[in-house]
Amino acid sequence: MLALGMVSLVTDASAEMVTAVLPMYLMYGLGIGYLQLGALDGLYTGATAAFRLGGGYAADRFGRPRAVATAGYGLSALTKLGLPAVGASVTGIGALVAADRTGKGLRTAPRDALITAATPERDLGRAFGVHRALDTCGALLGPLLAFAVLLAVPGGYDTAFLVSFCLAAVGVVVLVTFVRSGTAAPPGGTALGPRKCLAALTAPDIRRCTLATALLGLVTVGDMSFYIGVQRRLDAPLEALPLLPVGTALVFMAAAVPMGRLADRVGRWRLFLGGHLVLLGAYALLFLAPVSGWPPTVALLTLHGLFYAATDGVLMAHIAPAVPAAARTTGLAVVQTAQALSRAGGALLFGALAALGGLGTAFGVLLCALPVAVIAAGRLHQPGSSA
Repeated sequence: MLALGMVSLVTDASAEMVTAVLPMYLMYGLGIGYLQLGALDGLYTGATAAFRLGGGYAADRFGRPRAVATAGYGLSALTKLGLPAVGASVTGIGALVAADRTGKGLRTAPRDALITAATPERDLGRAFGVHRALDTCGALLGPLLAFAVLLAVPGGYDTAFLVSFCLAAVGVVVLVTFVRSGTAAPPGGTALGPRKCLAALTAPDIRRCTLATALLGLVTVGDMSFYIGVQRRLDAPLEALPLLPVGTALVFMAAAVPMGRLADRVGRWRLFLGGHLVLLGAYALLFLAPVSGWPPTVALLTLHGLFYAATDGVLMAHIAPAVPAAARTTGLAVVQTAQALSRAGGALLFGALAALGGLGTAFGVLLCALPVAVIAAGRLHQPGSSA
């Protein structure tokens, strides 16, 4: 688990360098609008979908989760070399973003299945919290590195992309060298075939959890759009835009383990829903803007980080024990795919709302929709009620 955490640390530092630079590059370098940003944000979130399922099933079918994860990490690393080559082509950037997210889709479920297999069920919340804390440490370092590169080389986007590739390559080396291969096959037997795997994944609890997660994803704004919203609604300096993810990452890193422990005690699904109510507070602040200055900015990034700490690893810790071991990687991938697709749709919807009525209108709509979605998700999935 710790080795996987270190892999995620350097890989996330690489990925967040790009995430921190892209909004500034797209909005102020290429001059794209809210609708195009929402589309790219949705692509960034949703391009993982089909490959999450494929990667999850391959890991279960062949019992090789580490091999599938390595392929995903390697593909994401290679895309960083392509960004300088495509230049100002929005189409080229979109294709590389899709390829990078494809790599993420391949690796995420096998990685989480390896963590689940190595951890007693009672400690899953804490285990995912530790992993997400290390992962988020990388997310904290990435924007700082991007800021340092752009400070040293003004307009040096290509340099930032090259440094990002080097970090991603280190992550692949650590994965191959230090992470045990593990197995996705059940003890004493072979992995489930497609029909049995599908039957295992359509149990009422799993199906309802997947639908509830997708519903909540539709009213969750993408990260790039969120940071643009913070910068513009609070009139923050343009130079501060690459640093905004640092605030979220710092809070996420500090809160991931305590939130994981809390989830183990009070209920993981309950905390997952509560995390979306924290996000509701962020939407309210952005809707009530313009209120400028650092205090509201710090408050927004704190709420954003707490939202991720209460939902990211907690959802996987909640659903993993409910999925049969032979289909666990596929099961995790199904839930992750539903969340990714719905968040992609939510990002596109937010972009369209912002383009038509402005950022204030877009956050106002989400402010009304999110509490309804939380109530509906809570009624739709009540863990253990189908027994």
